[in-house]
Amino acid sequence: MCVVIAGGHGRVALMSSRLLIGRGERVAGLVRRPEQAAALRAAGVRPLLADLSSATADDLARHLDGARAVLFAAGAGLGDAPGHANPVDHDAIVTFADAAERAGVRRFVMLSTMGADPAIHYPDNPLVETFLRARGRADKNLLARDALDTTVVRPSWFRDRPGGGRVHLAADTPVGDIARADVAAVLAALVALPATAPRVLRLTTGPTPVADAVAACLPPLHEHGKVGPLSR
Repeated sequence: MCVVIAGGHGRVALMSSRLLIGRGERVAGLVRRPEQAAALRAAGVRPLLADLSSATADDLARHLDGARAVLFAAGAGLGDAPGHANPVDHDAIVTFADAAERAGVRRFVMLSTMGADPAIHYPDNPLVETFLRARGRADKNLLARDALDTTVVRPSWFRDRPGGGRVHLAADTPVGDIARADVAAVLAALVALPATAPRVLRLTTGPTPVADAVAACLPPLHEHGKVGPLSR
């Protein structure tokens, strides 16, 4: 059993991988180019070659065979034309979710972005609007799947600074920023907690240690020790 990370060569993905491996997890990462594999191996991650923009659900399901959880951490950013999102920011997410279902993997953690919304209007930058709408549609698709235990994480602006280990993680947070290392720590913690699904959690720098912030997102225990259901 392992955790498979889509977009495994990204900075947040590699940070998350190292944290998971440090906890005894086996991690595999999907990469698009063969030359990216060396960075994954150096981090202790098994590289899997797949182009998310063109791979089919059957192609990806073969890579997910035996996985216990998946983390989608890939992203292409702004597309080339308003109204035409890069496939990695919507189509590939849906295909990856299809693959997870076919492989029988329930736990799905989605690294999205603050502001993702299928109906957002962002007149100052049509490319940003296209990106946020695509991500919003993908998040909505994931959360509607009964076969997946999905947690969508929407961090604010990434910053290249050392992680402080303290965050604000909740359904609603103020706009702010966050170190990539702190995003990775939250993602790695959530992978093991399907009881945080189905949820959308916003993430910024805050006052609460990561472990406590994640624990606060768990539902209360019933009197018999069973986890109660979460509303979408």
